[in-house]
Amino acid sequence: MTPSSTTLTRSVAIRIALVGATAVLFVLLTGLLDGNDGVSTAQLLAQPTYPLANAMPGVLTALLLLMLTRRLVLSFGLAYLAQGVMYGVNALKVANLGVPLLPADFRMVGQLRKGGMHVLGSYLPHSPWPYLAIIGGVALIAAMWRFEPPLFARRTGGRRIVAGSVLAITLATLLVGVPGWGNLYNGRKLWLEPWSAAATTSHSGLVSSLMMFHLQDRRSNQKADPNAVSNLLQSTGDAVRARMQTPAGDGTALPDIVVIQSESFFDPSILHGYENANLTPNLTRLASEGMSGPLHVPTYGGGTIRTEFEVLTGLSLRYFGNMQFPYLQMHDKVVPSMVRVLRAHGYETVAIHGNDPTFWNRNTAFKVLGFDRFVSQSSFPANAAMDGKYMADSAMTDEIMSQLKDAGPPQFLFAISLEAHGPYDVPPKDTAARDAIPVPAAVNAKDKAEVQTYLYHMQHADQELGRLTAMLAKRSRPTLLLFYGDHLPGLNEAFQSTGFVDGQPALSQAGTWLLIDPRNPGHAQRVDMASWMLPGLLLERAGIHDDAYFALTQVLAPSLAMLTRAPGAAPVSENAQQKQFDGDMASVAVLRMKGKLDKLLPASLLPANTAVAKQDDADHDATTLSAMGMHR
Repeated sequence: MTPSSTTLTRSVAIRIALVGATAVLFVLLTGLLDGNDGVSTAQLLAQPTYPLANAMPGVLTALLLLMLTRRLVLSFGLAYLAQGVMYGVNALKVANLGVPLLPADFRMVGQLRKGGMHVLGSYLPHSPWPYLAIIGGVALIAAMWRFEPPLFARRTGGRRIVAGSVLAITLATLLVGVPGWGNLYNGRKLWLEPWSAAATTSHSGLVSSLMMFHLQDRRSNQKADPNAVSNLLQSTGDAVRARMQTPAGDGTALPDIVVIQSESFFDPSILHGYENANLTPNLTRLASEGMSGPLHVPTYGGGTIRTEFEVLTGLSLRYFGNMQFPYLQMHDKVVPSMVRVLRAHGYETVAIHGNDPTFWNRNTAFKVLGFDRFVSQSSFPANAAMDGKYMADSAMTDEIMSQLKDAGPPQFLFAISLEAHGPYDVPPKDTAARDAIPVPAAVNAKDKAEVQTYLYHMQHADQELGRLTAMLAKRSRPTLLLFYGDHLPGLNEAFQSTGFVDGQPALSQAGTWLLIDPRNPGHAQRVDMASWMLPGLLLERAGIHDDAYFALTQVLAPSLAMLTRAPGAAPVSENAQQKQFDGDMASVAVLRMKGKLDKLLPASLLPANTAVAKQDDADHDATTLSAMGMHR
């Protein structure tokens, strides 16, 4: 071997060693950034698979950038900066919602240009330091591009192209979730708790957790078992038929229906320190005149559309594990819903929300669910009241009353409030009233103002509940009012400081719901419900009994209500009957979602107006899609 070839070989070896050392440093720094013990620096020798798997996507990205830029520090710096931004977003989500990032969260990127920045941007840190750090990182990377010498020549006889192509393909297969990666990202090699992203992340690291849930979602191909459906209908058929026996109204006696989805509303009496505070006097008073109780919902701190989807469709997201954000993942042109059932009975169906109609993809989703009209932010009066960052609940109440008519077909109004939306670091209109709200001594000074701000807005929701009920009671037409909270607020640190009366964590807490007839107060009935069971109950109270699926949800409600939990909450134990019903209901839900359930129903459970309803849906979808959100 000539001296020159020896020198060349030594030079190549040094460069390879330099790349290898930088990759190891990247793995160590990724573990430091992650902060979880399972992928810490100390684990690199004890269980190297954990930190290596957690850093692998970043390392592959850095190596691909190295092939493109030929600059070592620049490439690994870019990959680490991108990784740092992702970890920063994860920290914000954990702080506000209590759970780490999931693969479906990346769908939210598209929402930033659809009115989402107004809501999601409010969760960004107000301190300048994170942004200065990002700017500093970008400046450093720019300097590396300008001053760092290339690690190897531009022309490498095709070796650079081959290496870059291999890295690009490898990274692409990882990102799209090719099943082969399951040999590394699985519960045997790493730590996976399918019911808890938080537990998985704490052991395997954020990136590995994202990869495992991504691969799990890719494998999820929910299939229905017709035998399970037949078994469930056989065991519950008599009870379902009994609930369907009462004939529906003739269209003139049907009541108007108003549903209020109240942002982050819950009764604080379930918290230590507020047991006897009576912060929701209107809810308490009205609960003595109708049906109410704990409401189990499939989300916590955010993800409003998860509860919203369940209430409108009667479908439990428990049975659609890969559907984290249903309005962003619905691909059918028609989804069975309470809205379509009501429209088949002559109702005019209207959604009301004082926000951008494109956020959460509601403008499209509401068409799919069957709404005739969507009254969104631009259709509210220009002088609609604001309080804090968002439109006040009083403005929503005013809009509801302006939409209700005293003549014409019965109306279904689905109103979504916004005033109590987090985060709670924006001062409200009346700071003196906010500051006068008592807070338990266990809550520290940092969290006190946020708790007070939340309670300030929540009490407005309770006040508007009382005002709306009083106005509905004076109408000449009968009205049913359903009121419920979509989830608990993301006051994680305050909740940890005070604790809940039942001793369970925040993710396991139920919210609250109320169903009343304002003109005809009844007696108190306290019932545990899940959000996906509310539409069946509402239809039943309205005198509409001809949908077998909604009747089935009412038959199973006592058994299955408490199984609904927020992602990350510990599952509750099931008895043998619950397990059977739960498993069979999964197949029923899948078929219902696909519009194929009616084909398996016996004739005695099919509504007489099925054909009419289907034609009505077809006519509606053909004529009103362009009108959504444009008319008051």
